[in-house]
Parts: sequence; structure tokens; C-alpha cells
Amino acid sequence: MAACCGGWVRLCSLLVLAAVVSLGAAAKNSEDVRCKCICPPYKDHSGNIFNKNVSQKDCDCLHVVEPMPVPGPDVEAYCLRCECKYEERSSVTIKVTIIIYLSILGLLLLYMVYLTLVEPILKRRLFGHSQLIQSDEDIGDHQPFANAHDVLARSRSRANVLNKVEYAQQRWKLQVQEQRKSVFDRHVVLS
Repeated sequence: MAACCGGWVRLCSLLVLAAVVSLGAAAKNSEDVRCKCICPPYKDHSGNIFNKNVSQKDCDCLHVVEPMPVPGPDVEAYCLRCECKYEERSSVTIKVTIIIYLSILGLLLLYMVYLTLVEPILKRRLFGHSQLIQSDEDIGDHQPFANAHDVLARSRSRANVLNKVEYAQQRWKLQVQEQRKSVFDRHVVLS
């Protein structure tokens, strides 16, 4: 299991590294910089938003607002009301972040598939079908995972990675069950 996860981690890190190198080699996109002018309503003209790819020194109403919605004498009054901002972003950073996010999401999806499909098959094969099916009378409320000790003792005798993971998982489940029990008991006592 550890070797499998290590392989996935290496593969994901190689994919992210390749994406960074390929995206970093490209020149800065023209969509990465823009001037955005927000012009409120003026006389009989409705408000509007104008975007244009211009340099920072040309980021003003006269260079960005095209076509000018007002006639010549009103241009100065119209432009004074407009608020223009120069915006710059890094599309490379955005793309790398999305790739990392999707890689993590994919790994979690694969882990979920493993937990729902592969793990029950391995448990049946290793510990037998009879130990997986238990009734509520066998477990009881005062002893959660009553047969966990037997399962753990058998898993200790086998020296492979899967059994060590099973041991850790059973121990964790037991700890979680004990924590739940103490929290719910405290809640009942307090109310």
C-alpha cells in the first residue's frame, strides 16, 4: 500500500512539475493584464463596464472606453465619473493551483474506491467471511469492536504491510468509538 501511494505521489508531482515548466515557458498572456473602467449612468446613457488590454500608463477612460457613448463636449464630464483600475493576474499560478486541486481530488476518489471495493475483498480473503458479519448482540454497547483483539493478534502474526495497516485501522476505530462514547455520555450528563 505504501509503495502504491508513493508511486501516485511521484506521478502527481511529475505532472505538476511538467505543467509548471510548460506554462512558465510561455510568454505572459495578453489576458493577464487589463484595464477595467466602471462608468456609472450619465444623462440618458446607462452605466457600463469597459475592459481593454492596455499598459498601466494608458489605463484611463480616454484609452479604454471605446466607442465613447457621449458626444465630444460631454467626454470630459463622462470620463471624470468613470473609475479605472489596472488589473494583473498570473494565469500560470491559477492553472497550477487547479491542477494540484484536481490531483488531490483524484487521489481522494481513488482512495474512496479502494475503501469501498478493494478493502472488503481483501478482508474476506485474509480474515474469513465469518468475522466480517457480526450481529449487535456479539458486540454490545460496552465493548465496541469486541473481536478487534482477536483480529489484531492474528494480524500481528503475519508480517506484511497490509496487516500492519489493518492493525492501525482497527486501533483507530476503537479510539474513535471510545471518544464518541465519552462525548455522548458527557452530553447526556450535562443535559
